[in-house]
Amino acid sequence: MSVTAGCLTGGAGAGAVPAELSGRPGFDPFLRASLLSGPTTQVPWQNDPAFNAAKKENGCTALLAAYKTVLRDPLPGEEGNVHLAARYIRGALVPPGETFSQNETAGPYTAERGYDSGPTYMGTLYSETIGGGVCKIASTLFNVAVLSDLAIVERHTHSMPVPYVPYGQDATVYYGAKDLKFKNTTGAPILIWAEGIDNILYIGFYGQSVPPELVWHHDVLNVYRAPVVYRDNTKLPKGTEHVLHEGMDGAAIRSWITRFHSDGTSDVREMGTHYYNPLSWIIERNN
Repeated sequence: MSVTAGCLTGGAGAGAVPAELSGRPGFDPFLRASLLSGPTTQVPWQNDPAFNAAKKENGCTALLAAYKTVLRDPLPGEEGNVHLAARYIRGALVPPGETFSQNETAGPYTAERGYDSGPTYMGTLYSETIGGGVCKIASTLFNVAVLSDLAIVERHTHSMPVPYVPYGQDATVYYGAKDLKFKNTTGAPILIWAEGIDNILYIGFYGQSVPPELVWHHDVLNVYRAPVVYRDNTKLPKGTEHVLHEGMDGAAIRSWITRFHSDGTSDVREMGTHYYNPLSWIIERNN
């Protein structure tokens, strides 16, 4: 079963919904809301005087790539942390040959810097930490860097799948331990611009030359069904249940990219094989 450019093809039986969850609204056995996210050329800052001044001052007139990430039903603190981190990286300039670090630019993710408590993966469980949610910045930066044909210096995937980008295209950060870093290999400065509007995050890179067209591919090597965990809640009406947290199937994913050059040639860039543990469905019920 393979995925091209974030779209699932074939393997109709893989990742099937558990029988007791069949028909529940909003469940996609593989990509779900990640299909709402993706490359874009429509960014909200096109008429922003500060952006246009920075672009002119640094000679970064060409859009290398931009990516839109949709946060599906953001948890408390998550949206605000994403917006704040976007402001920290907005306007960052990466000189040619230099390496950009998310942690050095947007971190440390502390209350003193304005971050709130937000959701974080801790192993195979959800937890809350100050700055939780900034992995949306990391995942979006990673996708823009890849589409800009830059060298990825450091990137870590989540232990479980995330609902806002396709499997194999995520990145996580943890200050002092895990970072998202990429190197400017274009030979000219790169200007980073970012903005969060409600539950949508936009990030774009600007430079002096347009990269080749790049297309993601994913091969689904294995699927690990998401377990269902029931919790009794006598406050619910008798005989009803409520989905407290939607699950996601785990998977083993091999990823690669095809680069299509202007002279008609193409080549392949391997992006590795990554393993995601399933994320349990949490369902409250009153029988």
